[in-house]
Amino acid sequence: MDPMPAARPQPGARPGPVSREELGAWLTELVAAYAELPPGRIDPGRPLADYGLDSVYALAVCSDIEDRFGLAVEPTLAWDHPTVEAIARHLYAELARS
Repeated sequence: MDPMPAARPQPGARPGPVSREELGAWLTELVAAYAELPPGRIDPGRPLADYGLDSVYALAVCSDIEDRFGLAVEPTLAWDHPTVEAIARHLYAELARS
């Protein structure tokens, strides 16, 4: 697997509140793009590392989250919350606080 995919996903900003389901769907698409897999092959409860996503990809996911939601996230996000499901739950709570 190359260090970064050739075409980085372009999530685009979405104004207003976002549901946890929408967060999960967006994150699933993002992880699928980096793992070069169809979104249907991503299990939200499976660790990102199982899809070959290393620390470089984890930082890219953090950057995409910051760009999309204007939310500063720790670079250890994928370590502390290693699945799409866990990241979505964490982000939903953070967005609700902001």
